[in-house]
Amino acid sequence: MTNPDRLQQIHDTLQAAYRRKKFQAINFYKPYDKQTEFFKNGATHRERLFMAGNQLGKTMAGAVEASYHLTGDYPDWWEGRRFSKPTTAWAAGETGLLVRDGPQKLLCGKPGVLEEFGTGFIPLDRFVEKPSLARGVTDAYDTIQVKHRTNGVEDGISTLTFKSYESGREKFQSTTLDWWWADEEPDEDIYSELMARITATGGMGYVTFTPLKGRSAVVLRYLDEPSIDRIVTVMTIDDVGHISADEKVKIIAGYKAHEREARAMGIPIMGSGKIFFATEESIREARIPFDEIPRYWTKLWSIDFGIGHPFAAVLMAWDKDNDVLHLLHAIRIADAMPINHAAAMRPIGANVRVAWPQDGTAREKTSGKPLADAYANHGLMMLPQHATWPDGGLSTEAGILEQQEREESGRLKIASHLSDWFEERRFYHRKDGQIVKIKDDLLSATRVGIMMKRAGTAVILGSHVARRRSGQLAEGVDFDVFGD
Repeated sequence: MTNPDRLQQIHDTLQAAYRRKKFQAINFYKPYDKQTEFFKNGATHRERLFMAGNQLGKTMAGAVEASYHLTGDYPDWWEGRRFSKPTTAWAAGETGLLVRDGPQKLLCGKPGVLEEFGTGFIPLDRFVEKPSLARGVTDAYDTIQVKHRTNGVEDGISTLTFKSYESGREKFQSTTLDWWWADEEPDEDIYSELMARITATGGMGYVTFTPLKGRSAVVLRYLDEPSIDRIVTVMTIDDVGHISADEKVKIIAGYKAHEREARAMGIPIMGSGKIFFATEESIREARIPFDEIPRYWTKLWSIDFGIGHPFAAVLMAWDKDNDVLHLLHAIRIADAMPINHAAAMRPIGANVRVAWPQDGTAREKTSGKPLADAYANHGLMMLPQHATWPDGGLSTEAGILEQQEREESGRLKIASHLSDWFEERRFYHRKDGQIVKIKDDLLSATRVGIMMKRAGTAVILGSHVARRRSGQLAEGVDFDVFGD
């Protein structure tokens, strides 16, 4: 091959690589863990909310999912909802301008620049023709048509129509959809119309926004109204890798004080319903390696069985000298059995007693034995009685009060890597004076641990079970009475 031929080959290769990167952006997308969680939830839930701080990737996630449903080109890692036929859908936002500069730009490319058409998450070669234009906003599209493939075989045309909330509820009526995407928070009446569009199709809808409107009707739908069809995923500034630690500090400091939780952490303003007010920074501590935890600190597992909801367990250590509780580890598992729960706990603290709530006295339908016995049978050191306060009481409010007091006085510290625990705390709130029992599994287990902290023992953590002095447990007792 002559030098000119070789140079031409290199030129053609580079041109092809350039065009692939420019016009097939979807192939270079790599999701964060929280974005993956949001996608996966689509396989099991009809309506989803992705609530995140500003500029963290919520709209990008919405556009990526839209591209997959329009083209049918689901990647190997995809565990979310799949459509095996062309789809009919809407993408909506607050105004025509914001829809153009948000969802449309991410899907199709920079508005008004011909050379940029096809540089969004929909590959250029998948568009059927140039999109039809909308009225009223320059370079805004009304509808796009996209070639759909199932298992690599082209089988029809998907359509996506762009909508804006400012056009009113009437513009969201009549049509039947396979799915819809609302970028930014709609009013309740428009959300209701969006849901009505997928009732007959078994379709789905998802919303992506930063909760700057606080406890709005749509937010409360997800936080206060439990449903097997509905789920919320929250992504904070700590869940993304494209912003450095120093830059995160600057970004948060730049927000108005009353907006920081919403803009950085994706947390709606809870108002009078909020329960815990200490800042996360004041209760976080660096993760303590288990082999560096003082032996004289007493340790205790506390669990929430997960009857009708995920199982949860937290591992606490109590520094009695300073009266500080350290939450070292947390486990939350859905759709598993006691054997699986025990298997997750034993390698971390096989020699640690386990406090459990009153519902552990309920008898299993299959064995007729108390639920707590099933965990003891799998090697956990279950306390002989369910958790109570020293006076024998069971008050939930007393547990909440002690957690509040400990947080505000610096006597409760949480390992900073326990993101699931912090997420539950962010949304723990009251409605009409009553605690909303949604996604509070780890907090419930924590309350059991606070209630029974007196039962902890000074043992070494790990999978090794200390040998008892007598070689056996005392009769009628299923924990080590000597505390070795």
